[in-house]
Amino acid sequence: MVNMLRFLPLCLALIAHPALADVAIHDAYARVAHPKAKAGAVFLQLENSGDAADRLLAVESPAAMRVELHTHSMVDGAMLMREVEGGFEIPAGGAHALERGGDHIMFMGLTAPWKQGEMIPVTLRFESGQVIETEIEVDLERKPDAHSGH
Repeated sequence: MVNMLRFLPLCLALIAHPALADVAIHDAYARVAHPKAKAGAVFLQLENSGDAADRLLAVESPAAMRVELHTHSMVDGAMLMREVEGGFEIPAGGAHALERGGDHIMFMGLTAPWKQGEMIPVTLRFESGQVIETEIEVDLERKPDAHSGH
């Protein structure tokens, strides 16, 4: 009986926690503005096949000293880049594009130069608890809208 009671909190936590959203990434690539850049960015498509919305909260990588979720917005007639607090929502059954000129993953303080074809290790953490560990290819030749698929 005592053993069963030890597992009760775990069972209740699993029941109370919503099912993990089924988020996948597609068409991901990384790039820098020039070979000696100290910062780079990752662009990709987040697709949620689950029945509950999820949110990309954080990204980690040994390829940079700091990784942040960023967006561009117009302020007083100037396009500014800023960190996004609270992450990016991926609606249930929907998608969220991280693309040039919009939402993206910003890598600051690169630990080494990014070269064409190199693979960048990345860990994405979601509100649901889902974690995606992957490698994203550096593609310095990709045109700005070539990854959108639209």
